[in-house]
Amino acid sequence: MSHVLLEISGSIALLTINRPDKLNALNGDVVGELACQLAGLEKNLDVRVAIVTGAGEKAFVAGADIAAMSNLTTAEAKHFSEVGHDLAARMEMSRLPLIAAVNGFALGGGCELALACDFIYASDNAKFGQPEVSLGVIPGFGGTQRLARRIGVGRAREWCMTGDIYSAEEALRVGLVNAVVPRPELLERVKATASKIASKGPLAIAACKRVILRGQDQGLDVATELESQAFAQLFGTKDQREGMKAFLEKRTATFEGK
Repeated sequence: MSHVLLEISGSIALLTINRPDKLNALNGDVVGELACQLAGLEKNLDVRVAIVTGAGEKAFVAGADIAAMSNLTTAEAKHFSEVGHDLAARMEMSRLPLIAAVNGFALGGGCELALACDFIYASDNAKFGQPEVSLGVIPGFGGTQRLARRIGVGRAREWCMTGDIYSAEEALRVGLVNAVVPRPELLERVKATASKIASKGPLAIAACKRVILRGQDQGLDVATELESQAFAQLFGTKDQREGMKAFLEKRTATFEGK
């Protein structure tokens, strides 16, 4: 059985973590399959946006598979962490915008997986947290770093040190998620946003993602230079010419990603 289901509809890919009997907990197989699916989507230029969600009614990803981790050696734990970091980096560096549709528990590795996406929509029953300290460890897939960048250092310390679990509304309040919607409406809401993004210039979308990511830890002068370079480079593309021509002609642009 595949642990990551892939469904492509037009320009939108839906990736579903598929271990509902284990609340979609992450293990090496799941992480490897997700990385493999993302690599394939990178090569499919017809796909312009990807959505990540979890199978079943209870969980996005409830965490890493504790049974699989409990007897890891130090070296094995380091390797598992590195595999998770590699997946998160692949997600962040992808040309594709990735939207997390968090439809239940997003704890530990699940919260970290959502954080590696470009932004997060949550159902009203979603729960977030980094409870690893309750197990005597810390987040290992980037949670201490991406959470701090998303909600601020003070709150990230509180989340990681208490191990508390937070509601979707609290996650919205602190800026972790972009929207909270009723559970039955979540995927349709995310797909609507994905469709809107997919209709825009794909080279511009990829540049937007790249510049925001690379600029966030730079000084403003360096970051704005990154923006200026990317802005200028897009003027050498067919998409820029088509986009501006369509605007002047008062019609919808047809972008080719060239």
